[in-house]
Amino acid sequence: MAGTSKGEVLLQLKHVTKSFGGLTAVDSIDLEVRKGEIFSIIGPNGAGKTTVFNLITGIYQPTSGEIIFNGSSLKNLSPDRVLRRGIARTFQNIRLFNNMTIMENAMVGQHPFIPSDLFSVTFRLPNYRAAEKKAHNRALQLLSFFGSELVFRKEEYAANLAYAFRRRLEIVRALGSRPKLLLLDEPTAGMNDAETAEAIKYIQRLRQEFDLTILLIEHKLQVTMGISDRIAVLDYGRKIAEGLPAEIQHNDLVIEAYLGRKVEGA
Repeated sequence: MAGTSKGEVLLQLKHVTKSFGGLTAVDSIDLEVRKGEIFSIIGPNGAGKTTVFNLITGIYQPTSGEIIFNGSSLKNLSPDRVLRRGIARTFQNIRLFNNMTIMENAMVGQHPFIPSDLFSVTFRLPNYRAAEKKAHNRALQLLSFFGSELVFRKEEYAANLAYAFRRRLEIVRALGSRPKLLLLDEPTAGMNDAETAEAIKYIQRLRQEFDLTILLIEHKLQVTMGISDRIAVLDYGRKIAEGLPAEIQHNDLVIEAYLGRKVEGA
């Protein structure tokens, strides 16, 4: 781990609550994610983890509370405007464009930064062609981060990829927007042990090579305990613990939430 606990705060959630009718999915959560760290959010199914991601990325707006990113509020920002601020994400259920090629998927994340007015696109003006070429080269660079497989197959449809490579391609698409903060929603879900171990190495390299801060949701505790600088634990929409991996492993409330029983003496 990088030991970044003294880094400047990049993302801050202040008393954030999200209610859907009579259901409170996220209940007055406070979080601080510091620049350069890998911060994991864990908890049982239904704990509110993905709802937190949806709030940060503008899919949902908080019922109350405030979300601050890089010193500015994200209040009332749409997902595309959040993306432009420097926050990108992947999804628990992979959302690739299966009828597009691997290269086209890799370039999608860069589209908000390519001139797209009708005149430039129709007549392929020099500024558009230069931006398109730059995006293409950037996509190749990102694909090559995961080895030669995605580059070699770049003109194939994304639907043809094996599961682990689909996960990687989704990360490539997210990286296209040059984020400061990358949100990974269960990046090793559905992977076997060998694929999971490889994914862990990629996540660690992502932070180093792209100067990223990473916010991670992951059910596999061997993943979060192995790569996280700090961990927050949610249960029924509330934060019940936060700390270093070793502290979380021995926290009675966390053990109770995962095992569904009272810890002796608690």
